[in-house]
Amino acid sequence: MARKCPLTGKKPMAGNNVAHSNKRTKRRQLPNIQTKKLYIPEENRWVRVKLSTSALRNVSKKGLLNYLKEQGLTLKQVQV
Repeated sequence: MARKCPLTGKKPMAGNNVAHSNKRTKRRQLPNIQTKKLYIPEENRWVRVKLSTSALRNVSKKGLLNYLKEQGLTLKQVQV
């Protein structure tokens, strides 16, 4: 699976490491993607999902199914 959050769309960004001599080398800034096991009380089951930590905060605030409905996604699309 790619390093991309299916809920927020966060993906790696490109940037530069800048040395003291101002020499620049390319680097990648990866999103903070975590694998979590979340409980869905509506379906009375556990689901394993890969999401960014900012999406995890929104999911814990609104609930997984409500947040998926807002984003226009289904549970099958984000399940690992």
